Amino acid sequence: MSTQSQISNLLAAAGSLPQTPSGLTTNRLRELAKAATYSETRNERKKLDVLAPFTGEFFGSLPLGEPDDVVEACRRARKAQKSWAATTFSARSTVFKRYHDRVLENHEEALDLIQLESGKTRYDAFLEVGDVAVVSRYYAYHGEKAIARNSRPGLVPLLTQVEVNRVPVGVVGIIAPWNYPLTMAITDAIPALLAGNAVVIKPSEETPFSALWAAEQLSASGLPADLLHIIPGDGPTLGPTLIDSVDYLHFTGSTKTGETVAKQAAERLIGSSLELGGKNPLLVLEDANLDKAVHGAIRDSFASAGQLCMSAERIYVHQSLYESFVNRFAEKATRLKVGAGFGWDIDMGCLASAEQLDKVEAHVEDARRKGATIVTGGEALPDLGPLFYAPTILTDVPETAELFGHETFGPVVSVYPFSSDDEAVALANGTEYGLTASIWTSSPSRGRSVARQLRCGTVNINESYTAAWGSTAAPMGGFGKSGIGRRHGEEGITKYTEAQTIATQHLIPIAPLTSMTTEAFAGVVLAGFKLIRKIPGLR
Repeated sequence: MSTQSQISNLLAAAGSLPQTPSGLTTNRLRELAKAATYSETRNERKKLDVLAPFTGEFFGSLPLGEPDDVVEACRRARKAQKSWAATTFSARSTVFKRYHDRVLENHEEALDLIQLESGKTRYDAFLEVGDVAVVSRYYAYHGEKAIARNSRPGLVPLLTQVEVNRVPVGVVGIIAPWNYPLTMAITDAIPALLAGNAVVIKPSEETPFSALWAAEQLSASGLPADLLHIIPGDGPTLGPTLIDSVDYLHFTGSTKTGETVAKQAAERLIGSSLELGGKNPLLVLEDANLDKAVHGAIRDSFASAGQLCMSAERIYVHQSLYESFVNRFAEKATRLKVGAGFGWDIDMGCLASAEQLDKVEAHVEDARRKGATIVTGGEALPDLGPLFYAPTILTDVPETAELFGHETFGPVVSVYPFSSDDEAVALANGTEYGLTASIWTSSPSRGRSVARQLRCGTVNINESYTAAWGSTAAPMGGFGKSGIGRRHGEEGITKYTEAQTIATQHLIPIAPLTSMTTEAFAGVVLAGFKLIRKIPGLR
């Protein structure tokens, strides 16, 4: 059997495919699978079964990517990138303006795929679709300014002309996680492509179809062939070859894996951007509107079943509000509708894998055993499906508990009292992570003052996480073990370029003339520096 025939036989051989609002079929999954890149060098391929977390059943299969596929994708990408980089930004942006529209027009199918692969609610899936559209629109209209050629002051005014160019790095590798299978797969690729690069993406092996959908829609929007490659497969198998083959790496995932990836990138002296774990705090100051704070804490803690890098896992409440907050928070958490389905009426879905469920159960049981109080939740919900866990609130969590300082990444949050703003800041900063935070107060100026003291990349005031994340013009990233580099804003596109300075010297060189001694030249330079210091327009 030929390699291509074997691949065709493996493409999306669906298992139990449930009825979805957009009417997904086995044939449609096969079409999506055609967006993946496979080489012709392997005669035998293993099958990658993709499971639906709602039921634990597999609904589609793909050929498992291998290192040869990565090498082939990077070879083709490198060849295509040269002509793409030579096009104007206007021509490139036209593709992404169309992409913005296509994503919105075909959003129902995207929602189905995201839910099938991740087990999240329809609303949480919708936020991914909206994010892809927003990022496409922002960089299509504003990316050019960030990477445009610009002039800088030269060493000698009028005589030294300096320009700075932004040169594409070449081929960008992206390793995407499973928790946000659409947005984390494609939104980091969008600015990379607009900057003139080609991109090779390794999506999570648990959620490849959302990434394949994104690539298919981008191709239909006019992206030239071989500029974007999707290779479904296992991280430890594909990751090292990807890092060895690209010119820049963007990784989103756990801190532990990020440290390994960063070392591999550093050994090749290629740039990297890493968004890693978090143990994010939410602060409720004593002047906060309690109802709004509770509502915000529900969204902050239980969106995507807590499998969100920006989720709050630590809540600090002023002691004057602590008891009332815990009671209202618990009451609201118990009223959340947890379940499986494609309707808009479900508040929280399930965990994405048995591994995540095991971690959540272990963290909660460890905390309970060490003296923590389970206010609500604290148990799996097998009647709903194999990976459901109740929204869980804990108090009295001791520092010895595993979840006190380590990321749980599930629908579990701990609540602690504090007595002053200074104490709240110290508690919030008492971690090796620094991704995001949320502050609730009736005084925005006070909130901003507290926010500036926090050691984290983004802070939302009177909002859970959407305000900062959705403000695509502003950078997003972490301090400490929450990562390096930024996505969004100018930083989110300039990182995919190299700065090149070109200086042209006019009339006379910056060196002693043939009739001048080096000592005399040094004197002229000193006099010139003093003169420049006195003239505001030349400083």
